[in-house]
Amino acid sequence: MIIKKRLNNGMRIICEPMEGVRSVSIGVWIGAGSIYEREPESGVSHFIEHMLFKGTNKRTASEIAEQSDAIGGNLNAFTSKECTCFYVKVIDENIQRALELLADIVCNPKLDIDDIEREKGVVLEEISMNEDSPEDLAHEQLCQTFFKGDPLADPVLGTAESVRAFTRETLTGYMSRLYCPDNMVLSAAGHFDPDEFIAAAEKYFSVSGGRDGEKIAYGKSAGGVKLRFIEKDIEQTHICLAFNGFPGESKGQYPLFVLNNAVGGSMSSRLFQSIRESNGLAYSVYSTPAFFTTTGYFTLYAGTGEELVVDVAKLMLNEYARVKRDGITDTELERAKNQLKSSYLLGSESTSAHASTNGRTELLGVPQLSEAEVLAKIDGVGLSDVAEILPTVCDFSNMTAVFVGRVKEYEQELTELVNSFANL
Repeated sequence: MIIKKRLNNGMRIICEPMEGVRSVSIGVWIGAGSIYEREPESGVSHFIEHMLFKGTNKRTASEIAEQSDAIGGNLNAFTSKECTCFYVKVIDENIQRALELLADIVCNPKLDIDDIEREKGVVLEEISMNEDSPEDLAHEQLCQTFFKGDPLADPVLGTAESVRAFTRETLTGYMSRLYCPDNMVLSAAGHFDPDEFIAAAEKYFSVSGGRDGEKIAYGKSAGGVKLRFIEKDIEQTHICLAFNGFPGESKGQYPLFVLNNAVGGSMSSRLFQSIRESNGLAYSVYSTPAFFTTTGYFTLYAGTGEELVVDVAKLMLNEYARVKRDGITDTELERAKNQLKSSYLLGSESTSAHASTNGRTELLGVPQLSEAEVLAKIDGVGLSDVAEILPTVCDFSNMTAVFVGRVKEYEQELTELVNSFANL
């Protein structure tokens, strides 16, 4: 049973007690991500995530690490386009200590100037590491190109230039806007007493203030056929293709899950079988959907040798064009639905999965579905539902293609190839 409560300061709490487990997963979800950043704040959401582990008004960075280890906790955080999450997982007997530690990190950061300057070096290395990973770079550039001109195009890590320019005032100004109780959700799932948890949260989460009420408009793709070539002296060439998708929890979400499984989301998928198994042209090949609150996109990816890049890109486009023309089969539909149900049920066995799903959906204001409702949505997808989304997700006239590697020699040929599919 899910229990919801709002603290006196306006912070929302969502609790899900679970029988048969000894762990408790707790997460603080904050509506603070790269889409909310203003000039010159690019990357500040992610930088703050780092800084909150560097010390509070009562703990040093080493004390945070030591006390987390002392309770056997898995303490971490992540930043995305739409939110930031700080989370911890412990056994039930350490829940109070874990909650107090998490609250101290989020509500009482020291933000020492010397720590800020040191952490800039860490984040700059993270940016460099991302740029040195060609697959990550391809996906990042794909999103930036597909959503060019929209807040979703802004990189979560920021840029080297923006990070170097951060001051303490940059961080505190951003936090005063968004690290507010009415913009936070505290989620917990596992073996605990919800009344005791809520009472402890009221005690520890003393943050106050409110959001400025600013509404961010985002989710519009740049439109048209867009190509990006990034020359890098590496052994493989990385191909990313992006097409229209759907917002999370929209009508098209579950049909797209099914379509993704058939196109490139499994070992039996068309891209995997055609490019890897039948032709041996790539080791890594897959498709994946990305869902945001207001929009989404669908990606096809393959990594291959530079001399094979045109052949692999042609196979990817031809396979996807065949999907647009003929749809998927009954066998693919049933196989996809069975895999989706198994993946969902296996993934939902952990307290972390429950706390994460509950916190994210509550923060973003999307429906919270029960296990039975999710399974019913998967089971309810038919061939006609998949066919209905094909004009949107197989719209070759709104396609982005990114190529990373030694691609200069093939740029003209790849441009002509991609453009030849624009009117399908």
